[in-house]
Amino acid sequence: MQGEPRKSSLYEGAVLAPMVRCGTLPLRIQAIAYGANAVWGEELIAQKLATCIRVENAALGTVDFNTPCGSQVFRTCPALEKGKLICQLGAATAACALAASRVVEADVDGIDINMGCPIKFSIQGGMGAALLEKIEVAEDIVRTLATNLSIPVSAKIRLLATQEETIAFAKRLADAGAACITVHMRSKDERDRSPARWGTLAPIVKALHPTPVLANGDMYRWPDIDALMTGSGCTGVMLARPALLNLSMFRRDKPLIPLERVIFSYLEENVRWDGVYQNTKYTVSSTV
Repeated sequence: MQGEPRKSSLYEGAVLAPMVRCGTLPLRIQAIAYGANAVWGEELIAQKLATCIRVENAALGTVDFNTPCGSQVFRTCPALEKGKLICQLGAATAACALAASRVVEADVDGIDINMGCPIKFSIQGGMGAALLEKIEVAEDIVRTLATNLSIPVSAKIRLLATQEETIAFAKRLADAGAACITVHMRSKDERDRSPARWGTLAPIVKALHPTPVLANGDMYRWPDIDALMTGSGCTGVMLARPALLNLSMFRRDKPLIPLERVIFSYLEENVRWDGVYQNTKYTVSSTV
């Protein structure tokens, strides 16, 4: 059936959330080493990625995607990320999303469309949370990618004004071929200081079954994660701030590694993969 979602084990357990400036190769590699089931890269603007040139970097063992002028937009290490890497796109149209996806299709394991980012840049560009008010466009993006790509497509959304609207929006994406829906359990007007609304999750999961649902928002402890998954039926959780506070939380059933050691390991990964020092500094500052 056209638009039928592809089954994938990517959308289970604890996964690393897409985080601008943080979710680059060094953090993703470290998260995988600690036990993340899958890792989302930082959001890439589809219009820019579509112009990139694929370069095999023999010195590092990476595949780089650079603009025609040589500026690096995305870097992956296939030897360590294969089978676990999701590329998230900010896109306003299906054509642009498909063009960008084609560039990285052979080097990632899935494409995710950001439909929840509330920042001004995304909204003005018709991306992110702007798509929550453009269901036909959102649906067209998912259907176009699901129909034309060899890898699964997913979407990350936020809560709409009512539970009924959230479910209706998510169901149309699932029916269009989304292999998974991630729900950030806040609305676009609620920032991270607002409590995640976990009580609304179970009906969404039930309505979308059998499409997997990942939940995002303030899960800091494994007992809470397990209780949420059992109570709601979601297949996993997406960790952003909890991961930054101590990435070793991906080590299920093991004590946290002291933060100083985690940061030192992250710095080592940045040296290993020639990380951008501004991003490195930003990520380390986000742990405190």
